[in-house]
Amino acid sequence: MKDDKRLKRKVRNSYIVSTVSITLVLFLLGSVGYLMVAAMKVADTLQESIAVSVELENGLTDADRERIAGDLTAEAIVATIAYVPKEEKLEDAEFRKMFESQFEEILGENPLLDSYELTLTAASEERELLDGFIAAASRIRGVDRVSYPALLAERLHATVGKIRLVLLLFGGALLAISLILVSNTIRLAIFSKRYLINTMKLVGATKWFIMRPFLASSITQGILSGLAAAGLFALAVYGLNETIPELTNIAAAEKVALILGSMVAGGILLSLLFTAFALNKFINMKSNKIYLY
Repeated sequence: MKDDKRLKRKVRNSYIVSTVSITLVLFLLGSVGYLMVAAMKVADTLQESIAVSVELENGLTDADRERIAGDLTAEAIVATIAYVPKEEKLEDAEFRKMFESQFEEILGENPLLDSYELTLTAASEERELLDGFIAAASRIRGVDRVSYPALLAERLHATVGKIRLVLLLFGGALLAISLILVSNTIRLAIFSKRYLINTMKLVGATKWFIMRPFLASSITQGILSGLAAAGLFALAVYGLNETIPELTNIAAAEKVALILGSMVAGGILLSLLFTAFALNKFINMKSNKIYLY
Protein backbone atom coordinates (compact mmCIF):
# COMPACT_ATOMS: atom_id res chain seq x y z
CA MET A 1 0.00 0.00 0.00
CA LYS A 2 2.80 2.38 0.91
CA ASP A 3 4.63 1.46 -2.28
CA ASP A 4 1.51 2.30 -4.33
CA LYS A 5 1.18 5.69 -2.64
CA ARG A 6 4.87 6.38 -3.12
CA LEU A 7 4.60 5.44 -6.81
CA LYS A 8 1.56 7.67 -7.32
CA ARG A 9 3.30 10.54 -5.58
CA LYS A 10 6.38 10.15 -7.79
CA VAL A 11 4.24 10.04 -10.92
CA ARG A 12 2.31 13.11 -9.84
CA ASN A 13 5.47 15.00 -8.96
CA SER A 14 7.08 14.13 -12.30
CA TYR A 15 3.95 15.39 -14.09
CA ILE A 16 4.03 18.68 -12.15
CA VAL A 17 7.76 19.13 -12.74
CA SER A 18 7.45 18.51 -16.48
CA THR A 19 4.47 20.92 -16.71
CA VAL A 20 6.38 23.66 -14.90
CA SER A 21 9.47 23.03 -17.05
CA ILE A 22 7.48 23.31 -20.28
CA THR A 23 5.82 26.48 -18.97
CA LEU A 24 9.14 28.14 -18.20
CA VAL A 25 10.65 27.11 -21.54
CA LEU A 26 7.65 28.49 -23.44
CA PHE A 27 7.79 31.71 -21.43
CA LEU A 28 11.50 32.09 -22.19
CA LEU A 29 11.00 31.44 -25.90
CA GLY A 30 8.09 33.88 -26.04
CA SER A 31 10.10 36.57 -24.25
CA VAL A 32 13.04 36.13 -26.61
CA GLY A 33 10.65 36.20 -29.56
CA TYR A 34 9.17 39.45 -28.27
CA LEU A 35 12.62 41.02 -27.90
CA MET A 36 13.57 39.84 -31.40
CA VAL A 37 10.40 41.37 -32.87
CA ALA A 38 11.17 44.65 -31.09
CA ALA A 39 14.81 44.59 -32.25
CA MET A 40 13.81 43.87 -35.85
CA LYS A 41 11.33 46.74 -35.72
CA VAL A 42 14.01 49.11 -34.45
CA ALA A 43 16.36 47.88 -37.20
CA ASP A 44 13.72 48.56 -39.86
CA THR A 45 13.10 52.02 -38.38
CA LEU A 46 16.81 52.81 -38.57
CA GLN A 47 16.95 51.72 -42.20
CA GLU A 48 13.92 53.86 -43.02
CA SER A 49 15.53 56.94 -41.42
CA ILE A 50 17.88 57.54 -44.36
CA ALA A 51 16.69 60.57 -46.34
CA VAL A 52 16.91 60.97 -50.11
CA SER A 53 16.72 64.48 -51.54
CA VAL A 54 15.26 64.88 -55.05
CA GLU A 55 16.01 68.46 -56.15
CA LEU A 56 13.86 69.97 -58.88
CA GLU A 57 14.73 72.26 -61.74
CA ASN A 58 13.70 75.89 -61.54
CA GLY A 59 10.61 77.11 -63.39
CA LEU A 60 8.46 73.97 -62.93
CA THR A 61 4.69 74.35 -62.84
CA ASP A 62 2.40 72.83 -60.21
CA ALA A 63 1.41 70.17 -62.74
CA ASP A 64 5.08 69.26 -63.27
CA ARG A 65 5.66 68.93 -59.53
CA GLU A 66 2.57 66.74 -59.16
CA ARG A 67 3.76 64.54 -62.02
CA ILE A 68 7.17 64.12 -60.41
CA ALA A 69 5.58 63.36 -57.03
CA GLY A 70 3.39 60.73 -58.69
CA ASP A 71 6.39 59.11 -60.37
CA LEU A 72 8.27 58.98 -57.07
CA THR A 73 5.41 57.61 -54.96
CA ALA A 74 4.80 54.93 -57.60
CA GLU A 75 8.11 53.36 -56.54
CA ALA A 76 7.52 50.63 -53.94
CA ILE A 77 10.77 51.51 -52.18
CA VAL A 78 9.48 54.98 -51.18
CA ALA A 79 8.02 55.13 -47.65
CA THR A 80 7.21 58.86 -47.28
CA ILE A 81 7.51 61.94 -49.44
CA ALA A 82 7.41 65.63 -48.52
CA TYR A 83 7.70 68.73 -50.72
CA VAL A 84 10.16 71.36 -49.41
CA PRO A 85 10.22 74.72 -51.27
CA LYS A 86 13.50 76.55 -51.49
CA GLU A 87 12.13 79.48 -49.43
CA GLU A 88 11.61 77.12 -46.50
CA LYS A 89 15.17 75.86 -46.82
CA LEU A 90 16.45 79.41 -46.75
CA GLU A 91 14.74 79.99 -43.41
CA ASP A 92 16.41 76.99 -41.81
CA ALA A 93 18.29 78.19 -38.71
CA GLU A 94 21.28 75.90 -39.17
CA PHE A 95 21.65 76.93 -42.80
CA ARG A 96 21.51 80.63 -41.93
CA LYS A 97 24.05 80.13 -39.17
CA MET A 98 26.47 78.50 -41.59
CA PHE A 99 26.21 81.01 -44.47
CA GLU A 100 24.66 84.04 -42.78
CA SER A 101 23.73 86.43 -45.62
CA GLN A 102 26.91 86.46 -47.66
CA PHE A 103 25.60 84.44 -50.60
CA GLU A 104 22.51 86.70 -50.87
CA GLU A 105 24.71 89.79 -51.04
CA ILE A 106 26.83 88.21 -53.77
CA LEU A 107 24.17 86.44 -55.86
CA GLY A 108 21.19 88.62 -55.12
CA GLU A 109 18.87 85.58 -55.21
CA ASN A 110 18.15 82.28 -53.51
CA PRO A 111 20.46 79.67 -55.11
CA LEU A 112 18.68 76.72 -53.55
CA LEU A 113 16.24 74.41 -55.34
CA ASP A 114 12.81 73.08 -54.48
CA SER A 115 12.98 69.43 -53.55
CA TYR A 116 11.13 66.33 -52.48
CA GLU A 117 12.51 64.77 -49.31
CA LEU A 118 12.00 61.00 -49.27
CA THR A 119 12.41 58.24 -46.77
CA LEU A 120 12.76 54.69 -48.04
CA THR A 121 11.50 51.33 -46.82
CA ALA A 122 13.72 48.64 -45.32
CA ALA A 123 13.98 47.17 -48.83
CA SER A 124 16.58 49.88 -49.53
CA GLU A 125 19.17 47.60 -47.91
CA GLU A 126 19.39 45.82 -51.27
CA ARG A 127 22.10 47.78 -53.06
CA GLU A 128 20.89 46.97 -56.58
CA LEU A 129 17.34 48.03 -55.75
CA LEU A 130 18.52 51.29 -54.19
CA ASP A 131 20.87 52.12 -57.06
CA GLY A 132 18.10 51.35 -59.55
CA PHE A 133 15.73 53.71 -57.75
CA ILE A 134 18.32 56.53 -57.61
CA ALA A 135 19.01 56.12 -61.32
CA ALA A 136 15.29 56.05 -62.19
CA ALA A 137 14.58 59.14 -60.06
CA SER A 138 17.46 61.01 -61.72
CA ARG A 139 15.94 60.34 -65.18
CA ILE A 140 12.54 61.84 -64.30
CA ARG A 141 11.91 64.95 -66.40
CA GLY A 142 12.21 68.06 -64.23
CA VAL A 143 14.59 66.51 -61.68
CA ASP A 144 17.90 68.37 -61.38
CA ARG A 145 19.75 65.85 -59.18
CA VAL A 146 19.22 63.17 -56.57
CA SER A 147 21.41 62.96 -53.48
CA TYR A 148 21.58 60.68 -50.47
CA PRO A 149 24.24 59.73 -47.87
CA ALA A 150 25.59 56.68 -49.70
CA LEU A 151 28.40 55.87 -47.24
CA LEU A 152 26.11 56.24 -44.21
CA ALA A 153 23.44 54.08 -45.84
CA GLU A 154 25.97 51.36 -46.69
CA ARG A 155 27.37 51.28 -43.14
CA LEU A 156 23.90 51.32 -41.57
CA HIS A 157 22.62 48.47 -43.73
CA ALA A 158 25.75 46.43 -42.99
CA THR A 159 25.36 47.00 -39.24
CA VAL A 160 21.66 46.14 -39.28
CA GLY A 161 22.41 42.99 -41.27
CA LYS A 162 24.93 41.88 -38.62
CA ILE A 163 22.46 42.59 -35.82
CA ARG A 164 19.80 40.50 -37.54
CA LEU A 165 22.24 37.63 -38.06
CA VAL A 166 23.27 37.67 -34.39
CA LEU A 167 19.62 37.71 -33.28
CA LEU A 168 18.73 34.81 -35.55
CA LEU A 169 21.71 32.74 -34.38
CA PHE A 170 20.91 33.51 -30.74
CA GLY A 171 17.24 32.67 -31.22
CA GLY A 172 18.08 29.45 -33.08
CA ALA A 173 20.53 28.32 -30.38
CA LEU A 174 18.03 29.08 -27.63
CA LEU A 175 15.30 27.20 -29.49
CA ALA A 176 17.53 24.13 -29.87
CA ILE A 177 18.51 24.19 -26.19
CA SER A 178 14.88 24.63 -25.13
CA LEU A 179 13.72 21.71 -27.27
CA ILE A 180 16.41 19.47 -25.75
CA LEU A 181 15.35 20.48 -22.23
CA VAL A 182 11.67 19.84 -22.93
CA SER A 183 12.47 16.50 -24.56
CA ASN A 184 14.55 15.35 -21.59
CA THR A 185 11.94 16.53 -19.08
CA ILE A 186 9.12 14.65 -20.80
CA ARG A 187 11.31 11.59 -21.27
CA LEU A 188 12.03 11.52 -17.54
CA ALA A 189 8.30 11.80 -16.82
CA ILE A 190 7.58 8.83 -19.09
CA PHE A 191 10.59 7.01 -17.62
CA SER A 192 8.93 7.09 -14.20
CA LYS A 193 6.01 5.15 -15.71
CA ARG A 194 8.07 2.54 -17.57
CA TYR A 195 6.99 -0.31 -15.29
CA LEU A 196 3.33 0.55 -15.86
CA ILE A 197 3.93 0.55 -19.62
CA ASN A 198 5.71 -2.80 -19.43
CA THR A 199 2.89 -4.32 -17.33
CA MET A 200 0.33 -3.22 -19.92
CA LYS A 201 2.43 -4.84 -22.64
CA LEU A 202 2.63 -8.11 -20.71
CA VAL A 203 -1.18 -8.37 -20.36
CA GLY A 204 -1.57 -7.96 -24.12
CA ALA A 205 -2.45 -4.27 -24.51
CA THR A 206 -1.94 -2.88 -28.02
CA LYS A 207 0.47 -0.07 -28.73
CA TRP A 208 -2.32 2.45 -29.39
CA PHE A 209 -4.20 1.37 -26.24
CA ILE A 210 -1.07 2.10 -24.17
CA MET A 211 -0.31 5.41 -25.89
CA ARG A 212 -3.82 6.86 -25.91
CA PRO A 213 -4.12 7.90 -22.22
CA PHE A 214 -0.55 9.24 -22.20
CA LEU A 215 -1.14 11.31 -25.34
CA ALA A 216 -4.42 12.65 -23.96
CA SER A 217 -2.61 13.61 -20.77
CA SER A 218 0.15 15.28 -22.80
CA ILE A 219 -2.39 17.43 -24.65
CA THR A 220 -3.86 18.56 -21.33
CA GLN A 221 -0.34 19.22 -20.06
CA GLY A 222 0.48 21.23 -23.18
CA ILE A 223 -2.66 23.35 -22.82
CA LEU A 224 -1.96 24.05 -19.15
CA SER A 225 1.69 24.86 -19.85
CA GLY A 226 0.80 27.10 -22.80
CA LEU A 227 -1.88 29.00 -20.89
CA ALA A 228 0.39 29.44 -17.86
CA ALA A 229 3.28 30.66 -20.04
CA ALA A 230 0.94 32.99 -21.96
CA GLY A 231 -0.36 34.40 -18.68
CA LEU A 232 3.15 35.04 -17.37
CA PHE A 233 4.17 36.61 -20.67
CA ALA A 234 1.08 38.85 -20.77
CA LEU A 235 1.83 40.08 -17.24
CA ALA A 236 5.46 40.71 -18.16
CA VAL A 237 4.53 42.66 -21.30
CA TYR A 238 1.92 44.67 -19.39
CA GLY A 239 4.50 45.55 -16.73
CA LEU A 240 7.06 46.56 -19.38
CA ASN A 241 4.53 48.71 -21.23
CA GLU A 242 3.62 50.45 -17.99
CA THR A 243 7.29 51.14 -17.31
CA ILE A 244 8.40 51.77 -20.91
CA PRO A 245 5.35 52.91 -22.96
CA GLU A 246 7.49 53.15 -26.11
CA LEU A 247 7.50 49.34 -26.33
CA THR A 248 3.82 49.45 -27.32
CA ASN A 249 4.79 51.18 -30.56
CA ILE A 250 7.82 48.97 -31.15
CA ALA A 251 6.04 45.61 -30.80
CA ALA A 252 2.49 45.90 -32.15
CA ALA A 253 -0.42 44.34 -30.26
CA GLU A 254 -1.16 41.87 -33.07
CA LYS A 255 2.39 40.50 -32.84
CA VAL A 256 2.05 40.08 -29.08
CA ALA A 257 -1.24 38.23 -29.65
CA LEU A 258 0.52 36.00 -32.20
CA ILE A 259 3.22 35.17 -29.65
CA LEU A 260 0.57 34.33 -27.03
CA GLY A 261 -1.22 32.02 -29.45
CA SER A 262 2.06 30.41 -30.45
CA MET A 263 2.79 29.63 -26.80
CA VAL A 264 -0.43 27.66 -26.37
CA ALA A 265 -0.07 25.90 -29.73
CA GLY A 266 3.63 25.25 -29.09
CA GLY A 267 2.90 23.80 -25.66
CA ILE A 268 0.42 21.31 -27.12
CA LEU A 269 2.64 20.40 -30.06
CA LEU A 270 5.85 19.97 -28.06
CA SER A 271 4.21 17.99 -25.29
CA LEU A 272 2.41 15.72 -27.76
CA LEU A 273 5.40 15.06 -30.03
CA PHE A 274 7.99 14.43 -27.32
CA THR A 275 5.55 12.25 -25.36
CA ALA A 276 4.91 10.17 -28.48
CA PHE A 277 8.67 9.76 -29.10
CA ALA A 278 9.37 8.76 -25.49
CA LEU A 279 6.42 6.34 -25.39
CA ASN A 280 7.48 4.72 -28.64
CA LYS A 281 10.93 4.05 -27.20
CA PHE A 282 9.68 2.35 -24.02
CA ILE A 283 6.87 0.45 -25.72
CA ASN A 284 9.28 -1.03 -28.27
CA MET A 285 11.86 -1.83 -25.60
CA LYS A 286 12.15 -5.47 -24.59
CA SER A 287 10.89 -6.32 -21.09
CA ASN A 288 14.27 -7.60 -19.86
CA LYS A 289 15.90 -4.24 -20.69
CA ILE A 290 13.37 -2.18 -18.73
CA TYR A 291 15.18 -3.11 -15.50
CA LEU A 292 18.55 -1.97 -16.79
CA TYR A 293 17.49 1.71 -16.53
